[in-house]
Amino acid sequence: MFEPAERLKNVKVSASSAMTRKVRELRAQGVKIVGLSSGEPDFMSPRHAIEAGYKAALAGDTKYPPQDGTRALKEAVQRKFKRENNLDYALDEIMVSNGSKQIMFGATMASVNPGDEVIVPSPGWISYADQIKLCGGVPVHVSCPENNHFKLRAEDLEAAITPRTKWVVLNFPNNPTGAVCTRDELKQLTEVLLKHPKVLVMSDEIYEHLVYDGAKTHSIAEVEPRLKERTLTVNGASKAYAMTGWRVGYAGGPKAMIAAMMNMQGQATAGVSTVGQAAVAAALDGPQDIIASHVADYQNRRNLVVDWMNECKGIKCHKPEGAFYVFPNVAGCLGKTTPKGKKLETDTDFVTALLEERHVATVQGAAYGMSPYFRISYATDLDSIREGCKRIKEFCAELR
Repeated sequence: MFEPAERLKNVKVSASSAMTRKVRELRAQGVKIVGLSSGEPDFMSPRHAIEAGYKAALAGDTKYPPQDGTRALKEAVQRKFKRENNLDYALDEIMVSNGSKQIMFGATMASVNPGDEVIVPSPGWISYADQIKLCGGVPVHVSCPENNHFKLRAEDLEAAITPRTKWVVLNFPNNPTGAVCTRDELKQLTEVLLKHPKVLVMSDEIYEHLVYDGAKTHSIAEVEPRLKERTLTVNGASKAYAMTGWRVGYAGGPKAMIAAMMNMQGQATAGVSTVGQAAVAAALDGPQDIIASHVADYQNRRNLVVDWMNECKGIKCHKPEGAFYVFPNVAGCLGKTTPKGKKLETDTDFVTALLEERHVATVQGAAYGMSPYFRISYATDLDSIREGCKRIKEFCAELR
């Protein structure tokens, strides 16, 4: 009989993936679910990127790729980092993976020893902590409360660092809160990090282009160049270019770090689809106006969701500056009972009952390390957003 390895026993399927699977099952049964749980853009990938991938396939670019990425894509990434982030990376300081998720897992596997600590601001993306656990590391969660706009404070970072700290993970704009750090706020974090020269920095910048109301994003390695030699700058095509299914992520970092990650990646995959790499190179080098168009749509959707949520009885919702999520507080709904008799004790109860009784899929804040909240993704069409928000409002009004 099969028994999973010990390393998997403390790792669960992510709550967002579990919800996506549950939605598919219910829809297959004919249930009309409004899906607000998945962080996947509903836009088409750029046409010129699709055409580049198609042409690459027709041209016979279908053989095993270099483990660290094709030269064409690495050069496009190199130009992107210089153009948009003011970061200079040599080609041997850049690598390509099957999405930014594999980049981060490869970096963790290549560097974290049993007992090493990795600081993870909470709330934060579900997979950070599980990847750390799989590598024998210890995730150290640092609370980033709503009264500080869900941002990491320098004094809290300082307090969390110990002699066992290997990495600090930063993600701005943030999933699930949409928090965006100003340059001054990042500078305060860099001042702490400069005092701890052995601590590495993983900067997950996958949502960098998705910012609103004039907000700006900054790469920490550019804010403080002295950190560049121990910073891994992570990005990909999934969010900004709506290219989730192409599975292409990339990173820039110190040569030795990239070499170790490439060794790790070589044991897991033989590289990344050549067709996907051709498409992403075209996306990075091609017209960028598609991003501004997406951002304008997302901002309108964000405003709609925030307004709706703040009309819901028992819910309070901040207005995020980035990404495509809102993270409403449901404290006012807890302790109440649904029309079908379910008492809501936690945000997980809230999300479960919302799915079962109103057929709206969201994700509980507990999955991201902070309660009592839930995450709504507005990376979907306006009709679904309106219908989902309407059902949430009705659900809250019926609680007793």
